[in-house]
Amino acid sequence: MEVHHHAHTERKKWTHYFWEFFMLFLAVTLGFFVENLREHGIEKKREKQFIHSLLNDITADTARLNNLINLRNQREVWLDSLSFIMNSEMFQTFSTSEIYYYAVYVPRSIQLRFLPNDGTLQQLKNAGGLRLIHNAEVADSIVRYDVGTRNLIGIGKVEEDLFEDFRGIAHKFFNGVVFDSILDANNLPHRLPYNPKLYSFKPEDLHEFNYKLFSIKAYNRASRRESRRLLQQAENLLIIIKREYNL
Repeated sequence: MEVHHHAHTERKKWTHYFWEFFMLFLAVTLGFFVENLREHGIEKKREKQFIHSLLNDITADTARLNNLINLRNQREVWLDSLSFIMNSEMFQTFSTSEIYYYAVYVPRSIQLRFLPNDGTLQQLKNAGGLRLIHNAEVADSIVRYDVGTRNLIGIGKVEEDLFEDFRGIAHKFFNGVVFDSILDANNLPHRLPYNPKLYSFKPEDLHEFNYKLFSIKAYNRASRRESRRLLQQAENLLIIIKREYNL
């Protein structure tokens, strides 16, 4: 009769299991750590890309804001001149060509609109990308600048309504055909070489004219003030970005 001998495997010590567990834990932890490093590197790269793009956008905004402030200064002179002439006791002695030239500028709004270069900022906001901006000072400054741009745009929308109100009474004073002749092929105004007639108007019409013109003048000053404030914010933001990102 054959006798079968059962092979006995040596029982593993607890230290063996410990080292198996430790090595597995270490592998998982290192893998997690490496993945975090990789994602962090990707986010840092994306952050740099966004910052460079944002820097270009805000730089373009500063150029536009400087131009708008200059336009608002010139506009104030024209509005004040028109207001003075229309209410002067020597009204009839003034050149009507000059009056028409000032008046045609009152409701013109396209050149006064502020459209921020906010493609990068909107992308950051819509995609939750502001979380990529790890520097708190930079992130807060970006948010404040965005609020400032929305405020300036809001003033522009109210101003558009005032322009529309002015257009509603301009026909009581000015000939639309003359206004049309003032504009060249590029829709830019020029002074006429003759003095076109103004329509006869009533005192109450002038009162309404003055009130609407005053409202437009007030919003011109408000827009200029907010443009200066936003320009300062933009310039400060550029300084912070360049400092924090060594640009």
